[in-house]
Formats: sequence, structure tokens, C-alpha cells
Amino acid sequence: MSFFPKIFFQHEVEEYLTKVFRNRELITALGTQEAESKYQSLLSHLSHPPAFSAVRVNTHLASVKHVKKLLFEEIQKQFKGLCVPVLEHPKLQDILLIPVIGPRRDLKKHASEVIVGAQCGYAVLRGAHVYVPGIISTSRFLKAGDLVSVYSDIEGKCRKGAKEFEGVKVFLGNGISELSRSEIFSSKGPSNGLGIRMVEPVYLSPSFDNVLPSQLFLQNLPSVVVSHILNPQPGERILDMCAAPGGKTTHLAALMHDQGEVIAMDKIANKVKKIKQNAELLQLSCIKAFCYDGTKALSVEKREDEQEGPPFLPESFDRILLDAPCSGMGQRPNMAYTSTLKEVTSYKPLQRKLFTVAVKLLKPGGVLVYSTCTITLSENEEQVAWALKTFPCLQLQPQEPHIGGEGMRGAGLPLDQLKLLQRFDPSAVTLQGMDINSLQDFREDDLISLANKDCIGFFIAKFIKSNSK
Repeated sequence: MSFFPKIFFQHEVEEYLTKVFRNRELITALGTQEAESKYQSLLSHLSHPPAFSAVRVNTHLASVKHVKKLLFEEIQKQFKGLCVPVLEHPKLQDILLIPVIGPRRDLKKHASEVIVGAQCGYAVLRGAHVYVPGIISTSRFLKAGDLVSVYSDIEGKCRKGAKEFEGVKVFLGNGISELSRSEIFSSKGPSNGLGIRMVEPVYLSPSFDNVLPSQLFLQNLPSVVVSHILNPQPGERILDMCAAPGGKTTHLAALMHDQGEVIAMDKIANKVKKIKQNAELLQLSCIKAFCYDGTKALSVEKREDEQEGPPFLPESFDRILLDAPCSGMGQRPNMAYTSTLKEVTSYKPLQRKLFTVAVKLLKPGGVLVYSTCTITLSENEEQVAWALKTFPCLQLQPQEPHIGGEGMRGAGLPLDQLKLLQRFDPSAVTLQGMDINSLQDFREDDLISLANKDCIGFFIAKFIKSNSK
């Protein structure tokens, strides 16, 4: 039941993806019709938000039961008494799941319009209000307090400050403007702050703005799974190679009970600042964040300065998480993917450079987890095939918990290895809406099963290093 159009790609990217999802191995296993049906279903899912909001409880500071109670009360306030459940995940004990209500097809559209950028629009579909930087255009006579209909400019063609826009726009719901048009676009006006308070979003999902900030971290479900699979232990030395904004970093530290050392790296200074802020907010002291390029994090000789940061000597870490920079095609919702084919294919060599450094930094017997939030073969299963061939010391390992699907065919990996991989494929379930009445008909087990499948596109591989050669 598709509410939005399928995700739009540039022509060359669309051709590339079509070949990926019609590869010979896949067609042989599934048949042409089923392979094509799954691919088209995936394209529809990507333009819609996941069926659940997932939040990770900071178990370093609070119990899941306590936060669940507070969160339920907060959601009842936001949803004006609607009884939407807060679910505990049976295999991810630090996760709470909130069903997303929608799409709501009966909302009345108002004459006064506000156009927001695509990224702002996607945030609105996942529960956010509209902040001033996200506003591109408003109707001519917009006043504070006006009821407005909010639309997303998914192709990025609306001119900043325009008084009307006739291009491709997607309806996101209705809100109340906190500011007038002149205040929004005045050079002396607010450059940030709340612009539109959403009161009738197409998808009803809780806003987490300033909600239990030290006790909750809004995180996609597969991103939480990754840290559990790495399974860091108290006292170990862990490396998070591409760590910003710090969701997985802080999760690793919490799983270790803040005992040991989590080294977090990112090569962009502002992102490293965000990691440090999150660590401080969640009161985790074992995290040390450094602004550093992960491809240069290996030192061949010992330094004399005794500095604790990168670069590091070989075999310095017990476990390493490489949540690699990627083409990001698994992110949801996304209605128009603007990257070129050259950009899409640029990640593969970078991922291999990072992976090579990770293998050298890992101790014998250590664990390496590789993950991406994309759907391509070249950045996922093909990288696993390359790694196993290039590094004989690596062996694929079973993953616990394993709640996604197996790896995708097309990279030449045998079935027993594909079963060790974990690919979260949104097309694994039928795209369906959820209203408050149908929600009551679901059993809790069915809701959890839906949450496991109807999430972002994501990939995880777990390796163990058998020796130092």
C-alpha cells in the first residue's frame, strides 16, 4: 500500500541498481518474477518511513522499565491520550519500540503552504517538528499562529524565500507556524529555532526533542544490533573507526559498563565534537574521541611521545567496529536519491582501505564487525568475498542476535556463508499502514516481527582474526 511515489534515482544509478537486483545468481535462485517483485517492493519501502521508532535506553544511567514508563507517559501527552504501546524487544534488551501511526489519508490540506528541504521533510516523517533552517518557502502572507500545510521539495528545486512553488512536492501534514514569513526570512530574524509545530503529520511518530536526553538515544534498530554483535566486554580496548555522531560508540561504552576504553575516530572535527557531547550527555567516561582519518590510523613504529591517540601500533585492539562510510541507500524515508553513479561507486575503495587498516589493528583472536546502511552488493557481500580472499586470517562468524535476513546472492559466496551475514531488507514485509484501531488487533509478537523487518536497509558481517599473520 504505497502512499508516496517510489524513490527516484538518477538514470545511471537506476540502471546500476537494476543490474544488481537482477544479477544471475539471484535470478537463478528466485526466478525473474520474484526477483523483480522484491526489487520494486524495496523501491517503494525506501520512500516511506520504517513502521517503528526505535530508541535505545542508556542503561548506564537508567533501567529499561523506568524509561519505558516515562516514555509511555510522554507519548500519551504528545498524542493527546491515544494509547500507543511502548514495546520492549525480546532480543535487544536495551531497545524500546513505538509503532508509527499512518499514513493518515484523511487530512485536510490548507491554502497556506510551507515548503521544506528534503532532509527536513524526512525528519518530519519520523516525528520531528520543522525548524527554521529547514524552511525554503512560505505563502506570501504567512503569520505566526497560522495553520499551514507542509510539503517537501524532494528534488531540491524550490528557490529560497519563494512565495509559491509549482514543482514536485510531497505533502507531509499540517502544522501551526510559530513565526511570520518576514521573521523566517529576515536577515535579522532567527536562524534556527522552531518554525512550524506539526499538529497533524501524515505519519504520527513521537518527537524526541529534549525528551529524556540523557536516558534515551534515538537510533535505528539495525544500528543497535551492530553493537550487540560486536559484544564488547568490560576492560577491553575497542576501536570505533568511523564513529560520528556517536550512537554506536556510546552504546559500546554502555555495554561495557563504562569499564575499559572505547577509542572513537572521525576525520571531521565538528562530528568529533558531537561524539564528545553525546558521551558527556550520557555520562560515559571510557570514550576517547579523536579527529583522525581512519585510513591513516596504523603506525608501523612506536612513537616516543607516549600520546594515547592515533595512529596505533598493529594488534592494539580487542574488538573493532567498522561502520563504514557508504552510499547510504538503505536510509528511510528517501524519495529522491541525488548522488551520481561516480559518487555511489567511490565508497568501495575507501571501505577496503579502512578494512585493511582494521585487520592490522586487530589482535589475534579479536573480533571485527563491518556494517553499512546501504543495499548494494559491491559495498556489502562483495566486500566480504574480497576480505575472505585477501585476509586468510579472517573467518566469518555467526551473529547474535540474528534478526535480519541472510546475505544477498550475487557475490559468489556459498549459502553457508550467506547465512552468517545479516542483511536487513525492508522489502521482506508488505508495505502496510497502521491506524490506531488496527494496532489493537496485532499481537505483541507480530509487532516485534514487523519491527525487525520494516526498518532501514542495513548490512552486518562479523569476522574473527585467527592469527597474527
